[in-house]
Amino acid sequence: MRYIVAVSGGVDSVVLLDVLAKEGEHELVVAHFDHGIRDDSAADARFVGELAKKYELPYETKREELGAKASEEVARERRYDFLDQLAKKHNAQIVTAHHHDDLLETIAINSSRGTGWRGLAVFGNTNVTRPLLVYTKSRLYDYAMSHNLEWVEDETNQSQQYLRNQIRKKIARLDDDRKIKLKELWHQQSILRDTIDKECAELLKTGSSSRYFYTMIDEAAAIELLRAELLQKSMSLPRPQRQRLLMAIKTASAGSQHQPGGRCNVEFTRREFIVKQGS
Repeated sequence: MRYIVAVSGGVDSVVLLDVLAKEGEHELVVAHFDHGIRDDSAADARFVGELAKKYELPYETKREELGAKASEEVARERRYDFLDQLAKKHNAQIVTAHHHDDLLETIAINSSRGTGWRGLAVFGNTNVTRPLLVYTKSRLYDYAMSHNLEWVEDETNQSQQYLRNQIRKKIARLDDDRKIKLKELWHQQSILRDTIDKECAELLKTGSSSRYFYTMIDEAAAIELLRAELLQKSMSLPRPQRQRLLMAIKTASAGSQHQPGGRCNVEFTRREFIVKQGS
């Protein structure tokens, strides 16, 4: 198996790279995305490049000038766009250093934003492998220290400008019982997510987008099925836009069109709706 190992230069990803390299079970490509958020971020790219040389591994990097005001969401999207491109180029699986604390932080962030149930079933992308999810941040630090690893500290991790940093301090104050309950909830929701995704995939095998069918089934089920249908066409819409699209499926006249958002265009016949990706 070939892995694209996402390495920021921080302790988490440095540990991940060291573990995978020492296992010697996979072909590894070291990948680093420089957001250009910090003035000195190019130094991180050089550090990761030297790590790749140390382990005698190929190195892929890209820099974008997102600027100091870039949001966490934008930075994440651009990073994964880069990793996805590399995965296709090398026919490989993406591997990231997300750990147990990251899992709890992401659940907390989504909950603070009023998430739906999928916001509790985080890290469900099957294109990304996360082998460190069972380990806490402190365990990773212990590993790094005991193996004399070097890493770089990202100063933005201390900035209260970012919601994740604010959440991180609150999560640190939770007792172990609450952390365990959060992880159990994540596990339950992840099983639910996988079951729903499987059922949607089976329903979509018919290849038919029947307006009558969407009208007759439960609204929550229809919203999930629309999500799966859009993803099959490499499109995604947030839940409110899918709800508006469902209303159009139920009420739009034959021959009309609907643009629920993004590059998604929908045409209606009397019996079916046809989803197309616009320019």
